[in-house]
Amino acid sequence: MTRPSISSTAPARHRAIVIGGSLAGTLAAAALREVVDEVLIIENDELPAVPGPRKGLPQASHAHMFWSSGVRAAEALLPGVTDRWTAAGANRIPIPTGMVGFTPEGWLRRWTAETAFLIACSRDVLDHAVRDLVLADTRVTVRQHTRVEGLIGTAARVTGVRTRAADGRETDLEADFVVDASGRGSRTPRYLAELGVRPAPERSLDLGLTYASRVFRAPGGTAGFPMVVVQSDPRTARPGQSASILPIEHGQWIVTTAGTRGGEPTARNEDFEPFARGLRHPVIGEIISDLEPLTDVTVNRSTRNTRRHFENVGNWPERFVVLGDALAAFNPIYGHAMSVAAQAALVLRDLAAADGIDAPRLARRVQKAMAKPVAAAWDLALGHDVFYPGAQGSAQSTPTRKDKVLSAYTYRLLSTCCGNSTMTRDFFDVTSLQAPLTTLVRPRVLLGALRGPLRPPLTEPPLTDRELALVRTTGPN
Repeated sequence: MTRPSISSTAPARHRAIVIGGSLAGTLAAAALREVVDEVLIIENDELPAVPGPRKGLPQASHAHMFWSSGVRAAEALLPGVTDRWTAAGANRIPIPTGMVGFTPEGWLRRWTAETAFLIACSRDVLDHAVRDLVLADTRVTVRQHTRVEGLIGTAARVTGVRTRAADGRETDLEADFVVDASGRGSRTPRYLAELGVRPAPERSLDLGLTYASRVFRAPGGTAGFPMVVVQSDPRTARPGQSASILPIEHGQWIVTTAGTRGGEPTARNEDFEPFARGLRHPVIGEIISDLEPLTDVTVNRSTRNTRRHFENVGNWPERFVVLGDALAAFNPIYGHAMSVAAQAALVLRDLAAADGIDAPRLARRVQKAMAKPVAAAWDLALGHDVFYPGAQGSAQSTPTRKDKVLSAYTYRLLSTCCGNSTMTRDFFDVTSLQAPLTTLVRPRVLLGALRGPLRPPLTEPPLTDRELALVRTTGPN
């Protein structure tokens, strides 16, 4: 009797490789762990065992807003992650109730009905909670101090990656599926060219935006204090300058200032408060004037809007997907990048789970589906950024007639939001990426914009008497 072959009856084992261990990469690993036997994350950095900074994430010291659309996607991928964030001290900020916002059309009211929300904490805490949950799964491992040097395979199919360890040793790692989540510095266009894949159309718009941030100790008793935002107004034909206060964990506030080309903040500590006082409204400078700074000013200039249209590459290779900043990087001022990455990872999970990673053209279908959340954030960013003086890039950097019409309508919407709670809900449904941009041209919304605000504009920041007392009378703790 012939003995049956074990290999003929054993199920095939599948390995996925994720390039990059930041938020997008760990969420991609979470997306794939249910459809493969092993997920290997390749990371050039050393990932901290506790919440803390790392070399490959210089933007971590600045304010990060994780909108409710992204939080819900992350929770679907990693049940319990929201509780992890709040247990680590993150704040759940209801919008618009928990926001004091000065828009180009005036102060938004803090309507009592929640439309969206933010998870507000340091990037170190945010990333660590995700990484801790993902790496607790024995199917997911990480190889640190390792750099991906190229893709293995052909123009038709990617079969792995070529890596270089810290000691210079090169290794080819085979995989059944590869995801690039390596961030703004992604070298995927070069890697694909080496395989013979046609280049993807790429667009960019650079405002020369500079971020300057500093962490302060919050005044005592300010738990639940709102986020405070002073926005710029592109219609003034001057550089856009803005600032925000984001309450994070451990009784701290991240205060971030920003300026486009010609109006950038400096890295000097002594310039920080005067810059905030010199904005369209001085409220943020006034609030921080007596607070204890816990850090020096840190600056980030890597803020270019860049979008790679991989969904339009006709000969897209099988078994390879790009997401996160490697796919589309946005002006950070809108806080959309993390939410888009989470939504894209959820798309990856759902399509891979439905069809299996062996399904023909899965990667192409995933890449096309990811383009939907990317396009929503991209249109919101460019529709605003194109009006700033000095905008440069391959994307249309001079407003067209269509841009001007849409911009005028957007400002009419903003003006209406300042005195209409229903319009505020519609507006934040879109800007938080919970609803499509087409929401803003529905008949009900068009009629509301035509009617205009139902209440007169506010003349002062909508801080409560208690909040005003806290920031006016409480000095360093």
